[in-house]
Amino acid sequence: MTERSRSTTRVLEGRRVAEVLATSTGGVGTHVRSVLPALGAAGAALRVCGPRETQALFDFTTAGADFRAVGISAGLDPVADGRAVLALRRATTGADLVHAHGLRAGLVAAAALAADRGGARRPLVLSLHNALPEGGGLRHTVLQAAERATVRRADMVLAASADLADNALALGGRDVRVAPVSAPPLPPPLRPRPEVRAALGLDDALRPLVLAVGRLHPQKGYDVLLDAAARWARGPVDPLVVVAGDGPLQQHLQQRIDTEGLPVRLLGRRSDVADLLSAADVVALPSTWEARSLTAQEALRSGVPLVATRVGGLPELVGDAAVLVPPGDADALAREVTAVLGDPGRSAELSRRGRAQAARWPDEAATARQLVAVYRELLGPPADRPQP
Repeated sequence: MTERSRSTTRVLEGRRVAEVLATSTGGVGTHVRSVLPALGAAGAALRVCGPRETQALFDFTTAGADFRAVGISAGLDPVADGRAVLALRRATTGADLVHAHGLRAGLVAAAALAADRGGARRPLVLSLHNALPEGGGLRHTVLQAAERATVRRADMVLAASADLADNALALGGRDVRVAPVSAPPLPPPLRPRPEVRAALGLDDALRPLVLAVGRLHPQKGYDVLLDAAARWARGPVDPLVVVAGDGPLQQHLQQRIDTEGLPVRLLGRRSDVADLLSAADVVALPSTWEARSLTAQEALRSGVPLVATRVGGLPELVGDAAVLVPPGDADALAREVTAVLGDPGRSAELSRRGRAQAARWPDEAATARQLVAVYRELLGPPADRPQP
């Protein structure tokens, strides 16, 4: 490699970058891990700071980063947050730039950087992946104040969808940009469709399979999915519904399934989503809000018809390649899923449109290139040589 080509590829040579995230079991952790190799290839020395359990799940070190444990939880806790600020301040000593992924990580990172004593101000990049949940009361007021302060402290805000960007601008963000998050490509299915369906208990080859993937959390709207399943159980089409994911609502949802005798199975966290997609006839995404849902991306790439809610960044993500229904409307969800399952022509057209839409999305490499460009913009030329 010539010196000139090296200067255009390793544009972060000598720069130390800290990636910060809170507890994550899904999209944020997946995104951070996916961009690490490209950032390392650009010359950055990388450190990931976050909870030990998140490192255990995503193994950032094998993707080229040093890891430092910082206990940033998903919920507000003044005592725990105070400890996290001190731990993050130590963990980011020497970092040239700090990139916080998510509001909770941003809040702790902003406080840690504010504690710097002397020296130049270090840039803070804040990636917003989720909107604040709707609500009221003191806790919501505190969260709104924290969101405003964190957005204003950030040197740059990267928003996963346009509605998040609009909100950050309204809160006073100085430099706000839309930065789509790409789902890493799934591996090919390892098992044939009949084998996967049989393992799920589908002895009837004609019985439809509806798949949902995501954390068992209120944002994902699974109570609405169960309400829809109750309607399917009473109708002529009785699909089996399977949900891949774990989370705080598992006991609540399982109790409803058992009490109401619903045709729903909770599968827990799965590593074979590609196999499940190959066996599914429809993917349901009944969330109350999403930015660029990884599940939606995986469904469209796989050519599985998607019925989702018209919320957040989903309309701009899927275009006309999915069926969108109002959030919280179990009747609409049940009706549209039934319509897709009962119309092979429509199902095939949604499959075709889904793959075509997915081909237009930025891939992981484009997502990483955007981050490299942002870091270079904020940090200037590589530290070991002047600007040519």
